[in-house]
Amino acid sequence: MRASVFIACSLDGYIADPNNDLQWLISIPNASGSDFGYKEFVNGVDCLLMGRNTFEFVLGFGQWPYEKPVFVASSSLTAPPAGYEDKVSIVSGAPKELLAAIEKTGCRNIYVDGGALITCFLEDDLIDDMIITRTPQLLGAGYPLFGALSRGSIWKKTSTRELNDYLVQTRYERDRSRPAGTTGY
Repeated sequence: MRASVFIACSLDGYIADPNNDLQWLISIPNASGSDFGYKEFVNGVDCLLMGRNTFEFVLGFGQWPYEKPVFVASSSLTAPPAGYEDKVSIVSGAPKELLAAIEKTGCRNIYVDGGALITCFLEDDLIDDMIITRTPQLLGAGYPLFGALSRGSIWKKTSTRELNDYLVQTRYERDRSRPAGTTGY
C-alpha cells in the first residue's frame, strides 16, 4: 500500500488562512489554466482519504469534484450526509487501521488529504511520497501544513519544477533507509 500527498502551501507553510479559507490560493495568476499536475497525480491513485475538516470544505464546492472513491476519516461522523451516500465512505480509527480498512476495498494507492490527517500519517511514518507546491505568499498565521511531530524523518527530493512565475513544486519520497526519528545525515 502506498500513501501519497499532493498539497499546496504558502511560503510560510500554511494550507489555509486563520479563517480556514483558501481564497489566497486561488488568487494566484494562472494564465495557462494548468492544473499543475493534479490530474496526473490523481490518475495514479485508487482513492482519496481526507479528514473531516477537508471533507466539509469540499462540500462547499457545490459540485462533487471526485470520480474516485473517497473515504472520510472521522470519529464524529457516522454516515455520509444525504446525497453523498454513493460518493463517500466514513472510516475511523488510527492511521494503520484506516489503511487496513481501505485496503480491504481493493485500493492500493491512496491520496491522503488534510493537514491534521497528513500529520497523523507522518507521525506513524505511513506517508511514502509528497508533492508540495509552494506559493509566494506569506499568510502569517493559519492552519499549518504539518502539525507537531514527536519524531523527525528524512525525505529525498526527487524533483523540483517551476510551474509559472509564482509556484514551485517539489516531490519528496520517504527515505526508508533512515528509520523514523532520524533527522541527521
